[in-house]
Amino acid sequence: MLNIRKGGHAELEKYYPLMEMDFDSEELIPKLSLHKAIMNGTAEFLVVYEQESKLDVAYALVLSKNLYGYALVKYLGVLPWYRDHGMGVETMRFLNRRYADRQGLIAEITEFPDEDPNRVKKLMKFFARFGYVEVESDYRIGGVKAHLMVKPIKGSADIAPIAHRILPDFYTRCMNDRAVHKMIDIKAVK
Repeated sequence: MLNIRKGGHAELEKYYPLMEMDFDSEELIPKLSLHKAIMNGTAEFLVVYEQESKLDVAYALVLSKNLYGYALVKYLGVLPWYRDHGMGVETMRFLNRRYADRQGLIAEITEFPDEDPNRVKKLMKFFARFGYVEVESDYRIGGVKAHLMVKPIKGSADIAPIAHRILPDFYTRCMNDRAVHKMIDIKAVK
């Protein structure tokens, strides 16, 4: 049986090298900034583990504080030896329960080059399975197009008119303005 626990600085140190392999360097928030976000309560580093063996199977870093009541699933990864065994599905179920009191959950899917040419399509299908819908946006992370997906819970999925406020609010809580503007670029959608 799987369970989830809130990790801290030690887990971030343990899993950051894996995050560097799983995500493009342009979309990675610097480790020091993530430590700051965990300290000030802006981010939660969550670990999904097998209860009997106590072995970790997946991780998620969620930016959980903002003015608008949404949470951003910034990084979600399954340990390599547990991939293709439904652990991503179970992790999403835990996240949905943990953040059920929010306006909604937001996910970013970037179009960075990948060995799998269907990666973006697969990720969008994966998130759609849990009720996420794509939101119209003019959004870039590290200069590359990013798709914005929202799972409405208490709020609306139609965050397009205010997405240009919601996303920077997440990032400025753990990075300085200059670093945020270098990392993300989002324009208001008319």
